Amino acid sequence: MNESKLVKSIVAGAIVGAIVSMFDRKTREHTIEATKKAKDQVVYYAKNREELQQMIEQKVEAAQKIYVNTSENINAIASKLEETKKFPERVPNSYKESKSEIILPENLN
Repeated sequence: MNESKLVKSIVAGAIVGAIVSMFDRKTREHTIEATKKAKDQVVYYAKNREELQQMIEQKVEAAQKIYVNTSENINAIASKLEETKKFPERVPNSYKESKSEIILPENLN
């Protein structure tokens, strides 16, 4: 029962807050303008459903491209990280290989 009172209180508080905020003229004008724009968009897309569908498809494609690019970037970073982890193992080996290739002046005689 306490949960239902909490939800009811939150909803009531939101309604009271919205009513009180409407006493400010700028807030009221902004809300009216935003509501008119939203209504106009709903009416427009209700009449032009194909355009709405195309817009949604474009947004989905863009989101998929972002996902693919992000996945590729994460894989590249993970690969570089693995290479970096192996770096300490390669340094001594590289040092030994380089040391054996160096011809010291005393060996020239």
